[in-house]
Amino acid sequence: MTQLDKPEVGPVPSPGVTADERAELDRLRREVQVLRDGGRPARRRFRWRSLLSVVLVVLGCVLAPVAGLAVWTNNQLSDTDRFVRSVSPLVDDPDVQNALTNRLTATVFEYVDVQQLADDAVTELSGLGLPPELVARLSTLTPTLTSAVQGFVRDKIAEVVASERFESAWDQAIRVAHRQMDAVLSGDAESIVVRGDTVYLDLAPFIDVVKERLSDAGLTAVDLVPEVHPTVALAQADTLVRAQSAYSAMDTVADVLPWVVLMLLVVGIYLARNRWRALVGTGLGLALSMVVLAAGLLVARGLLVGEVPAAAAPATASGFDIVVTYLRLGLRTLLVLGLVLALAGFLAGRSETAVRIRRGTARRLHGLRGGPSAGSPVATWVHRHVRGLRIGAVAAAVLVFVFLTEPSGAAILVIAAVLLVVLAVIEFLGRPGTPPSPAPAPPADDLPPAEPTSPGAALPPGTVPAPATPPESEVTIPPAGATRS
Repeated sequence: MTQLDKPEVGPVPSPGVTADERAELDRLRREVQVLRDGGRPARRRFRWRSLLSVVLVVLGCVLAPVAGLAVWTNNQLSDTDRFVRSVSPLVDDPDVQNALTNRLTATVFEYVDVQQLADDAVTELSGLGLPPELVARLSTLTPTLTSAVQGFVRDKIAEVVASERFESAWDQAIRVAHRQMDAVLSGDAESIVVRGDTVYLDLAPFIDVVKERLSDAGLTAVDLVPEVHPTVALAQADTLVRAQSAYSAMDTVADVLPWVVLMLLVVGIYLARNRWRALVGTGLGLALSMVVLAAGLLVARGLLVGEVPAAAAPATASGFDIVVTYLRLGLRTLLVLGLVLALAGFLAGRSETAVRIRRGTARRLHGLRGGPSAGSPVATWVHRHVRGLRIGAVAAAVLVFVFLTEPSGAAILVIAAVLLVVLAVIEFLGRPGTPPSPAPAPPADDLPPAEPTSPGAALPPGTVPAPATPPESEVTIPPAGATRS
């Protein structure tokens, strides 16, 4: 029994896939599978680039703390103003103030023998005819008197050390000492005297301040103290020649090494097959290298404190912490920068989590921006230039960070947050204009009659024959070879 075709109401199904199209589809599927599985041809092509990328990134991360330490050391040695800013807070530390007070007090009593002065006074009184019993009693009181005078002098010196005038004298002494140190390390030591391999801080200005304060308090015996130059050791090297060589090398390394590190990291990321993944590795490696540097500072602090007498250990520890303040600030800044880079690389990468986050964020922004303003000229312009706007926003953030006078971790977080807001605004505004609505179809009566098609005529590939409703009186018999519904 012949089954008659009857046109269906609704959309016409697409024609079947030809043999050539099926072959092309299979070929494309095989290529996609090879790319997904990381086929051998691709691995051979990119193996050397991937290996070189890893080597460059690792080398850059290893050299990053060395570069930071070199820059900090060079700034401390060559910039007197920066060194004074770093060391000036030492005088406000209680442990350092106590050490200075003890040293200055000992210097005063090296030239003022209070015990001898008390004994001389008792002898003078006995010569005036005082009873021997009274003279003997006064002699027993001289140790107490000596202790009281020493305590009084020490208290006054402690007040001087804590005063603003002493702080000003401290800054001046530190400035002079740094110039002397710079002269020694640079080889220009003709005008100064170095004892061994040690540079000393001259306390003569402090002695003058102490003498003036004690004299005003009524202790005129301090006028017996001559002009002296007691010293406190500031720095010591194994040999002066080695220190001078290190200073010269550090000056060169500090200027070149940061740029070398930057070049290694940038080229390493560029050569990577997956650059976003390389950015994640670079950020994490940079952060890890800063953690290693911080641990190294803790070890150096412990070794330094262990080399000094127990009485000087608190002042030494406080002094170390204050001197390396800017170094710790720098490594914390690079630590935060590394974490921000790693997070940015992860969110921009190809992982399922990153893609899901981006799509979810885009859907929310697209839902928020709907309304009368959708498809406005501004939105259309932003959509056309969205790539350039994104690159410009990132470049502006980088420039702001580069030109910061004192970058910090908090500044990086603020810059990153502002950049995210700007990118979100670009995504929010970047909506293309609404395409014009298609013209309504004309009534069926106005359509021209379809030209008859011979049963054996072949249609071009992909062409769908227009359905035509045959009259009820006509019955269409499908040609031979046609697919039955």
